[in-house]
Amino acid sequence: MLNDSGNAPVLFGTDHKGTIVKELKINAKNKDWEELTSDPEGNLYIGDFGNNSNKRKDLHILIVRSDSLNNAQKTDVERIRFRYPDQKKFPPKNKNFFYDCEAMIHFKDSLYLFTKSHAKGNAGHTSLYSLPAKTGEYVARLKGSFNTGQDTDCKVTAADISSDGKQMILLTESAVWLFTNFKDADFFDGSVTKLPFHHTSQKEGACFKDDNTLYITDEKAHGTGGYLYAFKLR
Repeated sequence: MLNDSGNAPVLFGTDHKGTIVKELKINAKNKDWEELTSDPEGNLYIGDFGNNSNKRKDLHILIVRSDSLNNAQKTDVERIRFRYPDQKKFPPKNKNFFYDCEAMIHFKDSLYLFTKSHAKGNAGHTSLYSLPAKTGEYVARLKGSFNTGQDTDCKVTAADISSDGKQMILLTESAVWLFTNFKDADFFDGSVTKLPFHHTSQKEGACFKDDNTLYITDEKAHGTGGYLYAFKLR
């Protein structure tokens, strides 16, 4: 797990009840960490691409190699630097505030980013971009878009893909969106199911525990949240 902007650059390992059992100090600044994913070799990718104001030009992803996960001292990282091909102004007009991001997955040697909208009346818009999962500087490739609704609780805040690559989910404050029957990385071209929650909170993280269960976390805000949940997909 991780914290976002204003917090120390630390990753937290927990047990299955959310108790912190390990901390890994990262030798990098936490400007606005928003997402954490991994590849089949156990390397971690930290998305330092939080961009509420849509002004950032220093978007990057930190790579933590699997053989560094037991370091007692600060762990060095590699960097993927990138920009969005369709963002021309920093910030853009309010109706085009589409360049925040809190959701990322690793799939078949690439990273896939799902943006978070701050455009009024279009909160559920998310654009899908791809990047090579290796050190370098890139222009992200726009792959498609999806819309989860108009209300503020529809903003995309996390993503994950099952270990067999057959199920992908997007998280919002009010629901999980489950994508199946897609081909390759065309996630939005398959089947989609909306799985609503019974309550709304500031949900920020999700990952597959197994093919039928997600772990979900929410931030502690306004006296509520700060929990680890298990959520059944069926």
